[in-house]
Amino acid sequence: MKFYKKEGNTAHIIAFPDEEAERGDYLLIEDRESGRGLIAQVIDVQFVNLPGILEDLLRDTMTAGSVEGEDEDPFGVSSQVAYLKDARLLVCKIRGAIEGGRLLAHAPWLPSRIGSIVRRISIEELLCDGDPKRPIRLGRTKSGKGVVIDAKGLDGKLNIIMGRKGTGKSHFSKLLLLNLVKYGAPCLVFDINGEYVNLGRDWDGRPNEFGDRIMVLRPGAQRFDVRSVGLRAMMDILLHALDLPPTSAKVFASMWKELAARDALSLGSIGTAIQCWSCHESVREALASRYHSLVESGVFGDEGCMDFGEIAKWLGDGNAVVVNMRNKSSLSRRIIVELFLGKLTELLSAGALRAVFLFAEEAHLYLGDTYWDDVVTRMRHLGIFATFITNQPETIREGIYRQADNIFLFNFANDHDLEFVSKTAKLDADSVKLLVSGLPERHCLTIGEAVRNFPLIFEVERLSADTLGQTRYFFND
Repeated sequence: MKFYKKEGNTAHIIAFPDEEAERGDYLLIEDRESGRGLIAQVIDVQFVNLPGILEDLLRDTMTAGSVEGEDEDPFGVSSQVAYLKDARLLVCKIRGAIEGGRLLAHAPWLPSRIGSIVRRISIEELLCDGDPKRPIRLGRTKSGKGVVIDAKGLDGKLNIIMGRKGTGKSHFSKLLLLNLVKYGAPCLVFDINGEYVNLGRDWDGRPNEFGDRIMVLRPGAQRFDVRSVGLRAMMDILLHALDLPPTSAKVFASMWKELAARDALSLGSIGTAIQCWSCHESVREALASRYHSLVESGVFGDEGCMDFGEIAKWLGDGNAVVVNMRNKSSLSRRIIVELFLGKLTELLSAGALRAVFLFAEEAHLYLGDTYWDDVVTRMRHLGIFATFITNQPETIREGIYRQADNIFLFNFANDHDLEFVSKTAKLDADSVKLLVSGLPERHCLTIGEAVRNFPLIFEVERLSADTLGQTRYFFND
């Protein structure tokens, strides 16, 4: 391979037919005199546009089979011409540099055309920063090399997993979840489709190493006492999930405090108080409609209820909680999400929890209806480290994308989705469009701090756990 030219952040490299290179591969353009080198990633492979190549190809096509006789080529010119016809042009983006054995983010110099060599650079050379203390094996590259990151690359970070349905997003999020639990990280999952409930079992149904470390909650089947929920979390639900007007919210707060002072606080007593409380009729109607929504959600109760103290202790011991919201209405999901976000905020602020890794599956279904912006903005201070999983990238606000530390991209075939993703990912638009559109199923493009800001393509590691989430088919061959 030979270094041809550089335009801005793009480098062009000539590769001959016996030199294989694919999209996503990393190359090092190394200056032999100075020992410095540019790290370039292949984003597209084209044929070299030689002068007269089109006429020569047309001439070959027109004369093929129509001219009889034997070709005489004593100097072997035709084989060299054929070799040149298949020469390839590698369009690469410069991702960094190496100088004195150190990786640099930028390179203000240009290597020599004549005095430089181009060679492949391995994933280990790019990601190696000593042996990771808490290794997470994400998968393997096409050459069979394992892709391993340190769990520290997810700690304190905002992650987004995106891709069209059926490409392996949820499988990858479960891989991250189980590895975090293995290292004792407290994890909470908003599970829309009931895909995470069997992670404690293998495919054959037998309990695995995570069997006693994953708690599955089914709001409705399990209820929460309003006293353990608290006024602050309940106000969050009323204001953000049920859109209660501020004036009515003040009345509700006064009502709650009086019932609590008389030690008469319960779900039933709140309903009774709304009917007889001295307030304007419009306020009463607003409170009554929200109260019925709370009751119909099935999330709250007065007897045999769970306490958030138990959940906090379970999380604090380094385990995972899966909130199964399968078959729940949109309104119920909003109530559940606000309830857990409100309680997490309280527990973290009070020091009852050090931190929580939050996985928001199918985030586009409830992301716009909650105060996620506030959580994301303050997450490093609160200790909430969120991972959003979605197949509709435009539903996540741009403010969240701008703060994302790691983005895991699976295949997008739709031009609109690719256009949106290319604007939000911390990578040039050309790279995103070319690399993501050609990703096979279960292959991921990772961008961010977890891979030291070197965009990386790999096939996601398989799991022995029962991941569910497969499409249910009617016709099974």
